[in-house]
Amino acid sequence: MTAREDMLAGRPYDPGDGELVAMRRVAQGLMRDYNATIIGDKTRARTLNQLLGTWNGAVIRAPFAVDYGKHIHFGPDCFVNFGCYFMDICDIRIGARCQFGTGVHLLTEDRPRDIKRRAKGVEWGRPITIGDDVWVGGGAILLPGVTVGDGAIIGAGAVVTRDVPAGLTVAGNPARPLHQKNT
Repeated sequence: MTAREDMLAGRPYDPGDGELVAMRRVAQGLMRDYNATIIGDKTRARTLNQLLGTWNGAVIRAPFAVDYGKHIHFGPDCFVNFGCYFMDICDIRIGARCQFGTGVHLLTEDRPRDIKRRAKGVEWGRPITIGDDVWVGGGAILLPGVTVGDGAIIGAGAVVTRDVPAGLTVAGNPARPLHQKNT
């Protein structure tokens, strides 16, 4: 198995692996290019097609940051506001018509709790899956392995540590239900 295969499978891996370093370097160059553009620049679409696994025409306001980009998959008609960080050491799958406020963080990576293992630099991740028609408020943080169901709302500043069922509104740190179903 390669380090990339281990990474995508959620197994411990070495982030200093040469292939992974090269992939991050490419992503950093594409992010730099994209983040230097403004709305209407003709290079935006080409850059996002190269950076992301599936762009699908998502409106993404710069600045935007990723680890690799290739593991991020947008459904159609999505919107990402300024200053979002999508750390994609595992897949991030986003449904149709999702909206993200400013400064949202989707974090798939995790590290050992044991200090000796952490000192060795090993890490792993778990994918994040977001259903259709989800709204994620500004400054929200979704942690590794979270699934958000269709039509859910994540309140601004929420820290989502566990799955959010379809239609539920959550807020706070850690995120807790506010309403049973959204209308």
